[in-house]
Amino acid sequence: MKIDSTISKEAVNQLPVSSFQGKIVVITNKFDLLEAIDYLKKQEILGFDTETKPAFAKGVSNKVALMQIATDDVCYLFRLNIIGFPAELEKLLRNKKIKKIGLSLKDDFSALNKRKLFNPESFIDLQSIVKNYGITELSLQKIYALLFHEKISKSQRLSNWEADVLTESQIRYAATDAWASRKIYFKLMEFNKNGTW
Repeated sequence: MKIDSTISKEAVNQLPVSSFQGKIVVITNKFDLLEAIDYLKKQEILGFDTETKPAFAKGVSNKVALMQIATDDVCYLFRLNIIGFPAELEKLLRNKKIKKIGLSLKDDFSALNKRKLFNPESFIDLQSIVKNYGITELSLQKIYALLFHEKISKSQRLSNWEADVLTESQIRYAATDAWASRKIYFKLMEFNKNGTW
């Protein structure tokens, strides 16, 4: 199977839209947090992403408002602007036995460290491995398009992630990003296994 190394924005825009269709749980309290962590710590590979309210003024930056952690069928959205950065969540991110898959992780970690200094373990940044497969694109949307011939919407990226209540569009967008990172990783590992590219 031959995969192109690059794709234009115009080509991406013509593709059918793909989004996470599993269960999405928004975490805003300790009880739901502990239930989510209990489930996630039993997994081997998780998709990971964060969202931050955009700051349009020079010199202004906001703390990470949302952390998304996904499996194939469920995605938890941790509202850090409400619950902070709990020790239980930090411990999950430091768990060496669980692979966490994301994109441009350096930015995520830098932003999360503004909430609490921590040492992430067993994270895999898709940007650091796709080049091994001949892919030159670095955005999640374009990598996903090359592998699955579908596009993931980025329309909510600059929305207010600190809103009192997240919209259905925000929730779906956030879950899709974390899920897509995990899906991309499995696709690349599948090519490794089959020795085809």
